[in-house]
Amino acid sequence: MGTEMGGYPNEHLRVLPSPDQLENAAVKIQSWWRGNMVRRTLLHTALRAWVIQCWWRSMQAKMLEQRRRLALRLYTCQEWAVVKVQAQVRMWQARRRFLQARQAACIIQSHWRWHTSQTRGLIRGRYEVKASRLELDIEILLT
Repeated sequence: MGTEMGGYPNEHLRVLPSPDQLENAAVKIQSWWRGNMVRRTLLHTALRAWVIQCWWRSMQAKMLEQRRRLALRLYTCQEWAVVKVQAQVRMWQARRRFLQARQAACIIQSHWRWHTSQTRGLIRGRYEVKASRLELDIEILLT
């Protein structure tokens, strides 16, 4: 085989491409390079948009959690206020019932004391008021 200095057979027989072929080859290389650059740019743009979207979703989740906690805090404050009002009303009702029962007990005790003092025999009597004079009939009994 006739290899010459370049190592390729018949290297000196190769025909140089025409200028139109060179221009077409250059256009193909340039379009390939531009396509790669456009795809790379689109990929970077898509990745950046994805990062921004992830960040925005996390911020929305944080804001939603903050709103939920605030609503929960307001709800618990309102519930505690209701519980306190109910406790005050129940305490007032219980105190009112206690005071009524104490007053009833005092009345019963005073009537009972009066009744026992009347029936114990210390002083028994009757009186009548007639026109201009008072008649008293008093008996003192000691028991």
